[in-house]
Amino acid sequence: MRHVADGCDASFAALVERHAAALYRVAARMLGDAHEAQDVVQDCFARLWQHAPRWTPTGAGLVGWLHRVTMNLCFDRKRRLRVVVTDDLPETIDTAPLADRVIETRQAREEVARALADLPERYRAALVLCYYEDLSNALAAQVLDLNIKAMESLLFRARRQMRELLEARGINAGDVAFCGAQAMTGASPRSGASPFRDGRP
Repeated sequence: MRHVADGCDASFAALVERHAAALYRVAARMLGDAHEAQDVVQDCFARLWQHAPRWTPTGAGLVGWLHRVTMNLCFDRKRRLRVVVTDDLPETIDTAPLADRVIETRQAREEVARALADLPERYRAALVLCYYEDLSNALAAQVLDLNIKAMESLLFRARRQMRELLEARGINAGDVAFCGAQAMTGASPRSGASPFRDGRP
């Protein structure tokens, strides 16, 4: 960050290269829109460049700061644009024959995406940070400006509501480890376990 603060373009480009993909995944899952997610990431790095001369390391470090800015930008954008999520997803034409399992998996991914989008934004943020991006509870707590107990409580409530939404859609929680994290961006989960089963505080 010292080199970025001194105006070093190469150092700034290296930070963008290192962190942009993760921030994009977070924004895409929070907003459900690739173009909006790209705008959020650009805004985040613009703020980093502007803030660099005043940068002071914190407990969460640069990773935590970038995730917090990204998350806050997502919250602000959703409030401003008042995004309305519907049950309609754009259909794609695929003439290739598909096995039943592939069709079922694609449908399950779509339902997981809808369920994630239907969560209150703080619940969605907790799941995205801790399960999709595999941040520790402590780091996610700092990103969301919570203490660790509040973070664990938020995760518990988020998992419970997500599980209920999935069950209402006929999706078994065990299927989420297979297809859930791919629903929004095509990326694989950062960990193999389903976030919606009991067992993680």
